[in-house]
Amino acid sequence: MTVASLLSVQVGRVAPLGPNAVPSGFVKSAVSGPIEVTPLGLAGDEQADLSVHGGLEKAVYAYPAAHYRAWAEEYSHHAAKFKAGGVGENLTVEGWIEADICAGDVHAIGSARLQVCQPRQPCFKFALHFGDNRLPKAMVRNGRAGWYYRVIEAGTIRAGDAIALVARPNPDFSFERLVRIVNFRDASHTELEAMAAMAGLASSLCDGARRALDQPTASRPS
Repeated sequence: MTVASLLSVQVGRVAPLGPNAVPSGFVKSAVSGPIEVTPLGLAGDEQADLSVHGGLEKAVYAYPAAHYRAWAEEYSHHAAKFKAGGVGENLTVEGWIEADICAGDVHAIGSARLQVCQPRQPCFKFALHFGDNRLPKAMVRNGRAGWYYRVIEAGTIRAGDAIALVARPNPDFSFERLVRIVNFRDASHTELEAMAAMAGLASSLCDGARRALDQPTASRPS
């Protein structure tokens, strides 16, 4: 497995976004020094709509730096915005993408321990920031989702920290596959059974898998 590091750390306050001044914490700025990681996220970071953002299972959002080149090539007129923090992430990760991690992985960053628990599902604020309604659907299609962490152990992190894999409870369930399942609802029966009892997976995804398993056999994915 490749070595990963924390390229940059970003936080943002709630502020008006887009032509209709929608309250949002999407726009984030880099933090140069150490920052505290709490069970609800990074110190100084805010979310406007807590019904869909933030909380224990969306505490910290990480995004692979490697994806920005592809975004800039595909949407060259937005290239200046496709840089660290550009999709609203807290942590910009160098060295790993979704294919390199597994659902439930526990990562050590600085003195904190964070667990990969679910992918990002883009909302309209991604479109507002770029002034381009195509981008949320593009993120769904291309699978460049990034991942949300829950905080297992609070601590302090800073840009430049190494990111180490310290536990992998689900080595046979790649995060890349989880992204596709969340985006396209194409889980097999076996995958649904695994997700229903998966260590570290976000509770909403576990519950969704259980509901799918309770459906009549004919309506389940094969």
